[in-house]
This record gives sequence, structure tokens and C-alpha cells, in this order.
Amino acid sequence: MKHIFNEVHFELTRKIAEGGMGMVYEAVQRGIGGFRKVVAIKLIREEYSAIEEFRNNFIGEAKLVADLIHTNIVQTYHLGKVGEQYFMTMEFVTGWNLEEFLDRHEETEQYVPADLAVFIVSRICRGLAYAHRKKDLQGRLLGIVHRDVNPKNIMIAKEGDVKLTDFGIAKALDLMYNQEGEVIAGKDEYLSPEQARCEVTDHRADLFCCGIVMSEVLLGYNIFESSAPEKTLENILEMELPDFTSLRADIDDRLNKIIHTALKRPRDQRYQSSEEMLTELESFIYGEGYGPTNEKLAAYVYDVFGEDGQNAALRWHRGETTFAQD
Repeated sequence: MKHIFNEVHFELTRKIAEGGMGMVYEAVQRGIGGFRKVVAIKLIREEYSAIEEFRNNFIGEAKLVADLIHTNIVQTYHLGKVGEQYFMTMEFVTGWNLEEFLDRHEETEQYVPADLAVFIVSRICRGLAYAHRKKDLQGRLLGIVHRDVNPKNIMIAKEGDVKLTDFGIAKALDLMYNQEGEVIAGKDEYLSPEQARCEVTDHRADLFCCGIVMSEVLLGYNIFESSAPEKTLENILEMELPDFTSLRADIDDRLNKIIHTALKRPRDQRYQSSEEMLTELESFIYGEGYGPTNEKLAAYVYDVFGEDGQNAALRWHRGETTFAQD
């Protein structure tokens, strides 16, 4: 028996982020009987909704992530349409993205503790390991590659959860709107060498990006980034990797080796799976017994952000938009 449910209303309370194609809002989902739930809504701009390529890409992302249900991935609940605009309803994470987290450390002139830096990246590897091995209903490996692992797409909840989001330019089986070999997909300073060369990627591209992110969380800056995009790409492809032990006193030889392995240019010399990299990271932080946990990260986040950790919403202006899905 088929039923159609349309008594879902959303009240947009504040804008979280804005990009060229769309916006992300915090919203309250309301239902009958006083039901309410805080969600995030990713809304594609109306002018892009009218363009088939962008519309298909947005719908493709929603279909891809619909069944990615993992504690280290922001969950997508629903794809809908209001007027001529498409939107996704997603899990709302009360906290900060990793870029904001790093900016706070720059403001306060401090390093992220090394064990927590490794812990954060290990949680992203956990999420990627799940996505990389995901299969469709026919049992076929989807071959998901995120292709955009960077600090803006990593969320740190005030409870200490770490979650990967935004699979907007991901590729997978039967889903590939950004044609590799024709365009560079990803943010310049967080590309794998194969992305920088417009080559066909596999899951190992995401692991190189994890290496970039880990070095940035440890050092406070992206080692490859330059003011000139072409120089950034050149650095990714050719720059000699530093000895990280010389850049920060509490980076030891073992952690230095982990970072160097993740940043190997030839992909067959890199970590060959997210599970392999995850094992190395967890062995590093838990090898001698007790190590970082969500709770330890949560306590640290509270120390870093203070009362903001109790109400992240205070950082944003509130809107007053309400809509019901068609």
C-alpha cells in the first residue's frame, strides 16, 4: 500500500554556509503533535536548479549519500523540492568545521595537541573506510571517492564527534558528472597528485588528502599552499616533503613516517586502504594504552571555545524563512 506524506514543514533559522551553487541553513523540521527536530538544509540556488547538469549533480549527491549511515559521516535524510529549488535535509552538527577549529588555534597562538590531531584524522579515515567499501543493493562495490577532503568538510561536534560531509563532487559507480581527465575536481591546496594531473582517481586519492589535513592540523598551516594556484599544484606534485620532527617538537619519528606514507606521490606507495591508514593512526595513539576519545576531544573543544561550545548558534544571525515541501 502506498502512502504520500506531505505534512513536513521547515523553518530556516540561520544560514550556516554559502557557496557559489547554494546555501546551507540550520532549520527546524516540524510535524504533527508539536514534533520538532533541528536539521541542516542544503538548498541549491534556483538558477542552478534550472540547469540540468547542476540539478543532476545535486540529485546524484543525495542518492549517493542516502545510504551512507555511519557515525563519522554527516547523514542525509531526504531530498525534496520547494518551488523550483531542490534541497537536501541533513543531520545538524552543533559545533565547528575543522577550518574554524584551526582558525581558533591561530588566534590563540597554540597547537592542536598531537594526539587529538591524529585522533581527528583517524575518525575521518573511519568514515572513509566505510564509504570506500560501500556496495549497492546488487552487491556491487560503489567505488566511492570523496575527492574533496579538506577542513571545511570536516565537522567537530561539541560532543567530540568528528564527521565528514559534502560528497558534492564525489564519484562512484554510475555517478560521475565531473569528468576526470577534463577538469580538476577539488580544492587546489587539498588535491592528490592524481587529481592535480587530471588523472582518474581511486580511493587512495582521499588518503593523500587526509595526509595534507593531518599535517595542517599538526602545524597550523597547509604545507603545499601558495598564493599562486599554479605554484600550489606544483608543490603538490614536486615539493620535497619536510622532516616534520624538525617543525614541531612533539612529532616523533613514527608520526613523521605516517605523514610521509600518506603523502607518497605514487599511489601504490601510499597507504592502500583507509583501514590500513586507520590502523597505523590508532596504533600510534593507543599503542601504549589509554588514548584520545570523543569525550576527551569534547572537553578540549570546550576549553578552546569556552561558552561558545554551549551555544554555537550565537555566532550567526538568524533568519525568518519558512517553507513546506511540495
